Amino acid sequence: MCEANAYLKEGEEEVLLMEGVDVIEPYENGLKLVDIFGKQKFIKARIKDMTLLNHRIILEETTAEDGLQR
Repeated sequence: MCEANAYLKEGEEEVLLMEGVDVIEPYENGLKLVDIFGKQKFIKARIKDMTLLNHRIILEETTAEDGLQR
């Protein structure tokens, strides 16, 4: 199987957000995650790190200020 678990970085900790992630779709305000059963979550975050060999995706929450262009 190729799916991975998505974790949200909170300070020094990584909190499990979704298991069995099969699809990640980028959107203007964040990411849509879809698991192997079709369950979907949308989160205002960006990918901080991906280690597909270990089936881990680390996400970092974004703020409105992160999207501002200078």
